[in-house]
Amino acid sequence: MADWINYHHLLYFWMVAKEGSITRAAEQLYLSQPTLSTQIRKLEKSMKVKLFERKGRSMILTEIGQTVFRYAEEIFNLGTELGDVLRGRPASDSLRLLVGIPDVLPKLLVYRLLKPALEMEKPVKLICYEGKLNDLLGDLAMHRIDVVLANSRLTPDSNLLAFNHLLGESDVTVVGTDAMVKKYKSGFPKSLDGAPMLLPTQNTTMRRALEQWFDQTGIRPEVIHEFEDTALMKVFAQSGAGMMVIHTPIAAEVGGQYALKPIGRIPEVSERFYAISVERRLKHPAVVAISEAARESLF
Repeated sequence: MADWINYHHLLYFWMVAKEGSITRAAEQLYLSQPTLSTQIRKLEKSMKVKLFERKGRSMILTEIGQTVFRYAEEIFNLGTELGDVLRGRPASDSLRLLVGIPDVLPKLLVYRLLKPALEMEKPVKLICYEGKLNDLLGDLAMHRIDVVLANSRLTPDSNLLAFNHLLGESDVTVVGTDAMVKKYKSGFPKSLDGAPMLLPTQNTTMRRALEQWFDQTGIRPEVIHEFEDTALMKVFAQSGAGMMVIHTPIAAEVGGQYALKPIGRIPEVSERFYAISVERRLKHPAVVAISEAARESLF
């Protein structure tokens, strides 16, 4: 590798990595695509490494490209910070963590997962993006975010160079209003047969796990409503429309917020949670703190 890095070329590389496309990066930099491609090749030649692999119209970072991107990200963030200091603005001493959160994950559980990062000695600034899992994984591949929290593992056929880091596993507890507790707690879980239930939609891992358990036990509840948004489901449960299932580690907190009481626990129905990152071994201090706390205390 050359003793001196051309930082103009490094900036061009950084922009292409962030945008995932020569075309979009060229528009941001007001350069022609051939010029930008030439500068990237010069940087690869000077470093004696291959930074990108082309897949269709996208530019995908190689393993060494991911490492270079991390350093470039730090360099240009420091440059921005230096500019702020010169303008008389206080420098931020916080560590940034960009997190992708699928919209199907319960928000209270996400908070419990992220909380250890906020309790670190060095301040952490969270930047949370919510959306569909596949979209978030695309952002992860483009290094727009550091980690994706998920309730399903990345499969080998995803064609994404990323790794699953198991955070833990949680079973579920059925909760409901006082009236529901009085009527259905006795004889649980058989009491759920024909009982009014609020369930997640069919496209969720939790619904599939519940359906499997219903089939195995022969229990057939009356599905009153189905929800993709768990927050909305809690409001309906609070109104007495039906019982719902909550991940056991947060059942007490949810119950306190929505006046819902535990009716019974279903240890056979569980869900696993993962931190998905491009790192084979977690390195970001905040992600390490999240992972360790989840395994040791939350789950």
